[in-house]
Amino acid sequence: MSQTAPGATSPGAREPAARDVSVHRGPSHLAPARTWPHEHITTVVLPDHEEIAREVATRIAALITTRQSEGRGCVLGLATGSTPIGVYRELIRLHRETGLSFRNVVTFNLDEYYPMHPSSLHSYHRYMWENFFDHVDIDRASVHIPRGDVSESALASECEAYEAAIAAAGGIDFQILGIGKTGHIGFNEPGSSAQSRTRRITLDLVTRRDAAADFYGEANVPRQAVTMGIATIRAAREIAIIATGEHKAAIVRRAVEGEVDLQVAATFLQGHPNCTFFVDSAAGANLTRVATPWLLDAVEWTAELTERAVVWLSLTCQRAILKLTQADYTEHHLSSLVAKHGSAGAVNGEVFQRLGAKIRGRSKLPTKERILCFSPHPDDDVISMGGILGKLAENGNDITVAYMTSGNIAVFDHDVRRYVDFLARLAEARSHDTEGVRAMQARVTAFLDAKQADDVDTQEILDIKRVIRESEAVSGIQTMGLSEQNARFLNLPFYQTGKVRKDPIGPRDVAIVRHLIEELRPAYVFVAGDLSDPHGTHRLCKDAIEKALGEIKAAGTVNPMPQVWLYRGAWQEWPVTDATWLVPLSQDELHRKIQAIFKHQSQKDSAPFPGQDNREFWQRVESRNKDTARILNQLGLAEYFAMEAYVVA
Repeated sequence: MSQTAPGATSPGAREPAARDVSVHRGPSHLAPARTWPHEHITTVVLPDHEEIAREVATRIAALITTRQSEGRGCVLGLATGSTPIGVYRELIRLHRETGLSFRNVVTFNLDEYYPMHPSSLHSYHRYMWENFFDHVDIDRASVHIPRGDVSESALASECEAYEAAIAAAGGIDFQILGIGKTGHIGFNEPGSSAQSRTRRITLDLVTRRDAAADFYGEANVPRQAVTMGIATIRAAREIAIIATGEHKAAIVRRAVEGEVDLQVAATFLQGHPNCTFFVDSAAGANLTRVATPWLLDAVEWTAELTERAVVWLSLTCQRAILKLTQADYTEHHLSSLVAKHGSAGAVNGEVFQRLGAKIRGRSKLPTKERILCFSPHPDDDVISMGGILGKLAENGNDITVAYMTSGNIAVFDHDVRRYVDFLARLAEARSHDTEGVRAMQARVTAFLDAKQADDVDTQEILDIKRVIRESEAVSGIQTMGLSEQNARFLNLPFYQTGKVRKDPIGPRDVAIVRHLIEELRPAYVFVAGDLSDPHGTHRLCKDAIEKALGEIKAAGTVNPMPQVWLYRGAWQEWPVTDATWLVPLSQDELHRKIQAIFKHQSQKDSAPFPGQDNREFWQRVESRNKDTARILNQLGLAEYFAMEAYVVA
């Protein structure tokens, strides 16, 4: 994906004249943030979520320190969810390592589910204390979070009191926001008024689906919430709105470049004098200055930018690359590209050859090499790279599939009941420890009968769920021509919370990954580069691998270092212009890949965490792999049945 530094255009683009953004008071070590006339919110694109966390946390720390030196308090508006957690971890680090104090800080959280008891596993009260407040020196009396446990008759006055408390504190100095796929901020759903204040609101269907992963299913997600209103948020003196991941790219562009719209709450931030959007390269990929910078100003035509422009032109004109004309280029602001190459035909030919060179059939793939495939969950391997996995097996490679987490929270309780019943019946039929198995069945059944939506499973049940997924994973790779000996189950510690929310990646996680790489010394390592999974596990697993590879490189324990291929597929697919290699699949190969996905029965028909796509994973795979091949066909290249895409890191 394109990576754009603060205030810079995408690769190859010259910086056009920026409108005045002198009111922006971002982190002092950043170059002054700039924007473009069509961008209505100052937007900073940074390489990844960690960089965003550092920038926002640094700004907050500077504000706290300044207010301390002035003998004044600092009022922060805080958000929950996966988006701001990196900011909180960085603030905790600054507190521990630099002595940053929060004694002068007052906080107001954006929202809370309703009804929701503060002690609930899903409560934002609990989230904030576990992920931030318990780790710094803030005064408990200075923490304010909307209450989800008051009666309906008392709720309106509670909301009024919350607004009054904000006003009594002097208003919010710095507000952190995330953005939902519908453009909601806080829980201000489509249709929220710009004049709205703290209130109860009914949650949109999309919002509830997004939250399903945290609640072990959409049916358990509360239908209402208490949220600060848009007017409350806009009254903050400074706002940082954060978005990460390719699944946020569309709504980021809509919020930043679109018109103010009652149905997209984030667009109301366009009128704020001191609001900055911080996005990673994936979330910023659809911004015009990144996706099509040639529409804004003159650009320097690198090979990569040329490829993107010609593919865009071909798809826009619905004409094969080799059939694009001078008139097509002229009408779409690409005359300079033709001028550089001398003719439309020369440009067409160069890009056509460049795309064709990306196609790698079985004969061009590694043969008799040692290959390590990291799979965050026990199905990501076959979902995302089942096609190439089969080809690599046929090429005689020594393949290890390392399943990084157990995936046990994604197993339904009814599957546990079914498997335990099977074990009890088998034990009775074969006279094997019938008493012990029946006792286990009784314990499991009793717990599940009494289980509430936010209860953490017993270790016994977690183990059963883990074994279910391990057996499915082995069956899946056997379909691709591998065996049980090709599977490794790492069970990284960060995942073993029994809850949807995971611990941060720690030294033990990195050590396990590093040890495996040093043991196997692979020539190629496959890593999940899809960061849109609803539970964030893919991102954490990628972080662990990158840290392990960094340590290995520094220590020189593996030489040469393996080549890293990034795959996608479960939630998104690499665009053909981003892909380094395109691997064609025949109809039979795609069928075999789907059969491997079918082996993951606990995830079939109705996966616990489907995300926004209601289709089953095999249906998504079939559609995406065929769509990639279809795009190549539209561009005028060879016609294939299906394709997987990979990026060499």
